[in-house]
Amino acid sequence: MTLKMIGFDGDDTLWRSEDYFAQAQTTFESIVAPYVDLRGDALHQRLYAVEKRNIAVFGYGVKGMALSMIETAIEITDARIAATDIHRIVQLAQSMLQHPVELLPGIREAVERVASRWPVVLITKGDLFHQEAKVRDSGLADLFHRIEIVSEKDVGTYSRLLEEFGIDASQFAMVGNALRSDIAPVVRLGGYGVHIPYHLTWVHEREADVAEPSRMRTLAHANGLYDVLDEIERGMTGTGTRPEPDPAHRGN
Repeated sequence: MTLKMIGFDGDDTLWRSEDYFAQAQTTFESIVAPYVDLRGDALHQRLYAVEKRNIAVFGYGVKGMALSMIETAIEITDARIAATDIHRIVQLAQSMLQHPVELLPGIREAVERVASRWPVVLITKGDLFHQEAKVRDSGLADLFHRIEIVSEKDVGTYSRLLEEFGIDASQFAMVGNALRSDIAPVVRLGGYGVHIPYHLTWVHEREADVAEPSRMRTLAHANGLYDVLDEIERGMTGTGTRPEPDPAHRGN
């Protein structure tokens, strides 16, 4: 048995994302600070509680966060927050939606090398328009066999996609920074996960247990990705042979 396909997450795996959300949260706190006596973790927890309950309604991404920030601001100020400050939150969201796409160090080379041997797919979640723009501006789109923008990345979503891809979960490895959405569901299905932690991760994405840790590898940098996938495949086949990449293969 061999790996038939490699999946990649987008945000904070291929390009920077959480940095902008963290900066936005700091700005949000400065906007509401004059109205309430809440700081640090207390304000973080209030915003996260609203975001978490709104995921099923707004989904993931900047727009969902912005609506949750507005709702939180109204709640914690007892509706005393000024319209001008609500407008500042809207402007904050607009600036987040327009930030440039910055690839993480070594990621283009890593994806190209993996794509030279295995078909690669991009599986990312969030606001459709924003994710489409980031994929386009990343310059990586032509490397991927398929690009899937989904509302949630859970066992059900991966099961559906793998069925569409025509492969068994045991022949699939997912690469990403988020245990909850990139690693745990794939491992639960019998696939493999390669976890490349980002220096910032939203608390929601850290809330996960990986059922079979032996099916997960952790990397500090993307430049070791090809070798880790090769090691996974050699473990599946029971051979020490390492095929050379085919420069002509780009997975699409």
